[in-house]
Amino acid sequence: MQPVRNAARKTGPDAPSDEALVTAARSHDEQAARELIRRLNPRLFRIARGMVDNDAEAEDLVQEAYLAAFSHLDRFQGTASFATWITRILMNAALMRRRAARPHDAYDTVAEVPLPEARIIDFPGQEPTETTFARREVRTFLEEAVSDLPPDLRLVFLMHETEGMRVLAIARDLGLNAVTVRTRLFRARRQLRRTLDARLKGGFEAVFPFDGARCRQMADRVIARLDILR
Repeated sequence: MQPVRNAARKTGPDAPSDEALVTAARSHDEQAARELIRRLNPRLFRIARGMVDNDAEAEDLVQEAYLAAFSHLDRFQGTASFATWITRILMNAALMRRRAARPHDAYDTVAEVPLPEARIIDFPGQEPTETTFARREVRTFLEEAVSDLPPDLRLVFLMHETEGMRVLAIARDLGLNAVTVRTRLFRARRQLRRTLDARLKGGFEAVFPFDGARCRQMADRVIARLDILR
């Protein structure tokens, strides 16, 4: 069998499973850990962004979740997928941070204060073509519309629309009734319809991207702080 270290970046049917990468990471395989981070970055960032007010705080939470997970891989029993396990770690970190910031308030996603205007980060690169510029404008419009959703609606919407998670999976991860998840999705879509023009239907896969340089930098920061991989 080909070592995971040499196969970590393979795609398609020959790509190692998340479970194989976790096993390799337990054996101090840095490339396996980096591949897990690369795979999970988009999902974790979007979920974090659904729970907090800005990109910087979301990145901090994702990094915190990685550090906690990779430092305690012995606690991962495999009863759920690694993605589900680290998602729960992320959500717990977000809830603890919010409670620490508001010690006198019981946490309730429905009662949270409105979000400030979304902060859109652009990175330097090649001058965009007309099509690329149009897509960027659409993405900005979509991100602002999604950020304006109440946090409880925004979170389930991002999990469902950008990560493709099923209602039952969202309900399980959030500890909610499936009916509650469906209700929140309905309310989120209804509010978005009031905001978005009909020509902007679809395209939610572009909302809150986390790839390229940002993805590599996240992996570098996590690996640098993990003694387990040295």
